[in-house]
Amino acid sequence: MPKTETLDILSRLVGFPTVSAQSNLDLIDYVEGLLIEAGFEVHRVPDPELPKAGLFARIGGNGPGGVLLSAHSDVVPSDGQVWSRPAFELTREGGRLYGRGTTDMKGFLASMLSLARRAGTAATTRPLMLSISYDEEVGCQGMARMLPAFTQLGWRPQLCIVGEPTSMRPAIGHKGKAAFRAVCRGTTGHSALAPRFVNALYPAGEFLEALRKLQEGFRATGARDAGYDIPYSTVHAGRMQGGSALNIVPDRAEIDFELRYLPGDSLATFKADIDQAAAEITDRWRQIDPAAAVEIIQTNAYPGLHVPPDSSAVVRVAGFAANDKTMKVAFGTEAGYFAGLGIPTIVCGPGDMTGQGHRPDEYLEAAQLAACDGMMDEILSDLR
Repeated sequence: MPKTETLDILSRLVGFPTVSAQSNLDLIDYVEGLLIEAGFEVHRVPDPELPKAGLFARIGGNGPGGVLLSAHSDVVPSDGQVWSRPAFELTREGGRLYGRGTTDMKGFLASMLSLARRAGTAATTRPLMLSISYDEEVGCQGMARMLPAFTQLGWRPQLCIVGEPTSMRPAIGHKGKAAFRAVCRGTTGHSALAPRFVNALYPAGEFLEALRKLQEGFRATGARDAGYDIPYSTVHAGRMQGGSALNIVPDRAEIDFELRYLPGDSLATFKADIDQAAAEITDRWRQIDPAAAVEIIQTNAYPGLHVPPDSSAVVRVAGFAANDKTMKVAFGTEAGYFAGLGIPTIVCGPGDMTGQGHRPDEYLEAAQLAACDGMMDEILSDLR
């Protein structure tokens, strides 16, 4: 079973409704107080615009290296889902721990904070460092804003573990992601005179077809990695909208789309391809009306993760977790940011994203949380 203290902390964490669209400050206040009481050096990183914040914390000896543990505080919404238990209240039933965020990823955060309390009374020769972010669920935006503060601290851990759910298997890779918006412009008018105007939905439709062809290119000739469920880079259009009424020719349409790419494929090449497609579509429609256009805006991006399976970081985390079965995950994480700083980084945490994450009646197996507590004990022993 998990440690009693871990369960108590998890109950508190689940009770904070830290959906990405809302503030996380109540949770951050609670965590900050816990860490200060345990003797940590704590650095709060407020968001420059939103009522949110992240934390970096450190305790232990001044020896070289140390371990950094990373978790995010936000969760996905429960609105629109049918729950049979309270979403923001921890419910324990039959070896399962129900509640929003138990798997993704407050279970790991609770185990991490339980370790923090134990570390406060332990004599370690090397430091334990913690990172707690926000807005991970909306494209790792919080960590992107927090990273300059981390680099200014000058901490150089020998290892970073990002505790996203991997069923306690060391995950050594995930794809990078870039998100975009195509803004398609035409000219408005009465639908009875529609042929006189450029309907923005038409260039939008052509651009959507261009995205489909780019996806086919990745499937047919792009880089491949059999470690992923989808072994090639993927292009996905998730939202298309335009127009206000049937009898009005729409002058604007938008498509939100993304690329999730393997290291062997180039984001720069993809950008050049979509820019070229947008330019060709624009040129065709401007022969009818100079106001026509397709404009591409990049709205977000985060780096992928690629770790050699025989690296010392993999061996070390496999030892901590008592699990040497490595994997790659389909979802993105903040691990690429830390790896980009030259910190060996592995993703490893309790729970199963495919079966449990983001779903109604989200739950975490108690045995998984107990295994995570075991990993934390091994980390603390390693730091002594």
